Amino acid sequence: MKKLLSVLMVLLSLCTFVFASGSSESADDPMSGTITFAIWDNNLNAFIEENDMVGKFQEVYPNAEIEVEKIKDDTEYWNSMRIRTSGGQLPDVMFNKPFTLARFQNYLLDLSDTEAAANNILAEGYAVDGKILGIPMTAGYEYVFYWKDMFEEAGVEVPETWPEFVEACQTLQEYYGAQNPDFIALGIGLKDEWPDYPFMEFMPALINGEGDTWNVMAAQDAPFAEGTDIRTAYERIYELFTSGVLGKDPLGLGNDQITNLFAAKQVAIFPSGDWSLQNIINAGADISELGTFYLPVRMSGDESYKVIVQGDSLMGVTTHSDKPELAKAFVEWFYSDAWYPDYLAYVSSSSAMANFPKEKDPVLAESDQRDDIEIVTYGGAGDDFTAIQNAVSFDYKKLGAQMLTEGFDLEAVLDDLNTRWAAARSELGIE
Repeated sequence: MKKLLSVLMVLLSLCTFVFASGSSESADDPMSGTITFAIWDNNLNAFIEENDMVGKFQEVYPNAEIEVEKIKDDTEYWNSMRIRTSGGQLPDVMFNKPFTLARFQNYLLDLSDTEAAANNILAEGYAVDGKILGIPMTAGYEYVFYWKDMFEEAGVEVPETWPEFVEACQTLQEYYGAQNPDFIALGIGLKDEWPDYPFMEFMPALINGEGDTWNVMAAQDAPFAEGTDIRTAYERIYELFTSGVLGKDPLGLGNDQITNLFAAKQVAIFPSGDWSLQNIINAGADISELGTFYLPVRMSGDESYKVIVQGDSLMGVTTHSDKPELAKAFVEWFYSDAWYPDYLAYVSSSSAMANFPKEKDPVLAESDQRDDIEIVTYGGAGDDFTAIQNAVSFDYKKLGAQMLTEGFDLEAVLDDLNTRWAAARSELGIE
């Protein structure tokens, strides 16, 4: 009995040693453990769930676990990320937009040494102080979706200039609105505020051909003065938004509602990113008569046709990650042939990776059938602009929605912004 007990004790000790050794090795393994991946994109979330992203990643890294944190929308996402910076609780992997990269730059690791960054056609253009802090998931183009048959019935041609675009919207509103009081010529979900970005965010850059327009503004005392590009853009937008072409309740509908109404042909024109094509299809639309063109901001056909492009959803690894090597490995895997080509085939957006080119969907490719296009690469905003913007409470997307409120005075608003902008630059010591 004593011999048996001795043998059992030896075996128990051996098992304990082996288990402890295994646990120690697992704890020391940089490619084991759990990382969190925060997203807001519904299409990406659906693809992740339908294609077992976690399981496929574990085929390469069997000791790894990924927790996908789906946040309701991008507004809630940015609010959450901002709050979590102070508590050291950012996810291991997060997305940024060009305009948020500067905001989170101190919380992001340099990914310059990754293959994903080397193969990305846009990443270097968004580098901060020579560091690649985010790798664009797709190359985002902005389109104006429209129904060809509705244009034809109303006798409207695809517009080539800004005056023609305004006229097309007015003609469509008058033609279809005469029989349907709920008809909307130009659909923008201003209840959500952000859907006005093709106008409020991009038009100044399209007018002057300067993708870095926000950072240029940071060096000016009166960027909203008469004759400046941003004032010119906002004056045109204000005239359009208040002309009745947004329907009878422009502030009462959000982006999802506008998308569904456009799919049902209760809206004739829908300006949005290439990603909206998938949403239109998901809304049940018959896209046989669906067409696209780029938003024309030029005043005459003698000018070049400027088109905005930006890196979208810049994936980065945060400094709050306890597993930075595993998080980097996930980013590399995401942009490899194990995952990225299938995702690229699923979405309507263009590829951001040189090693995985993609032909545009025929609906989107229609916009490129011209030889006078000038590409403007959108650069977002840096620290100086963001600091001034916060100091004067300048929210261009909110401003677009405010244009539809009673008593709004654009001239007074822009003059006031000029005054406060100069004061903020002085107080902040920005030259």
